[in-house]
Amino acid sequence: MRRMDCRGLLAAVAAACLLGIALSQTTLTPAVMSTTFVENVTGLTVTPVILSSTTPGCSAFNTSTCEPCAPGSQYDNNTLLCACCTEPGLCLFPGACLLCPTGFYQPLAGQQQCLPCNRGFYTNFTGSPLCHACLPGSFNNNTGQSSCTSCSPGFFASMQSSTSCSPCSVGRFCNSSGCTQCQTCPAGREALESAAKDCTPCRPGMHKPAHQTMCQICGSGFYQIRWGQEKCDICPENHYCPSPDVNPIQCPSDAFCPAGSLAPGYCMETFFRKAGDTCELAPVTIALLVIGGGVALLFVILMVLRRRRDTDGELSVARAPLLRKERPQGRYYGIPCDAEPVYAGW
Repeated sequence: MRRMDCRGLLAAVAAACLLGIALSQTTLTPAVMSTTFVENVTGLTVTPVILSSTTPGCSAFNTSTCEPCAPGSQYDNNTLLCACCTEPGLCLFPGACLLCPTGFYQPLAGQQQCLPCNRGFYTNFTGSPLCHACLPGSFNNNTGQSSCTSCSPGFFASMQSSTSCSPCSVGRFCNSSGCTQCQTCPAGREALESAAKDCTPCRPGMHKPAHQTMCQICGSGFYQIRWGQEKCDICPENHYCPSPDVNPIQCPSDAFCPAGSLAPGYCMETFFRKAGDTCELAPVTIALLVIGGGVALLFVILMVLRRRRDTDGELSVARAPLLRKERPQGRYYGIPCDAEPVYAGW
């Protein structure tokens, strides 16, 4: 019976307390109070109602129970449950604090405001003590965001907490949203522009292996007349390929066309003629060679004879002084006489 009386007394005191708060609302705005809220505040120590002209109704609470707002929340200065505490950031119980909205966070306790998530980060629930980094393939370019945006096709983001997406380079593509990296175009296909969403096939006369990024023109003596090919074909024997994007052309009967020919090869007209797979000398060429050889041989013989004649002349001139060598004048019996005998009469 006594326990029932105590409960009734507490209810009366609480009603009186609420009455004092209600009467004081003319000087404190706004104040958020309701009967539902009072029903949840059963653990508070209620003191006698003593109205104050400065902070009406605050003396009805035991402010020694004030606690700092938990991480992920902030001080609520619009309610007596927080305003009655002596220091900002404290409330009568954690449930009186305001939860941080989406896009905002607060890692510390007892703070008066929440912080916006940085660019490249987000939080998608209230009361968050931290922000999450945007995953690869997404980005966030503003602060205080509750989500990240996926990269559009043709763009990618390979790192976490990206603030933008990068376009795929030439030769690479991305055909879906949220790409973490771009892919090289498959064999026989290429991407001619950056930020490509798809690849185009190589044109005739060109090819592209899987490890290359761009289509290449077929090499000399090769051809390709189909679209989107990985390799070129060599021009076949007895054909020639003047352009890599046309069909091989049949070789003329009087020409040579080995495999890989750009143009037919002909023997020299008049001097040579085709004989099977080779060129042979024409009759007129053989005659000219014989005549030319004879003239050359005759020229050599004449040169040798002239050289020999010139040599003989030089020897004759060299021997002449020896044949005409003079004797010195002598004296015979005191009479000078000629060196050579003089014959008289005969």
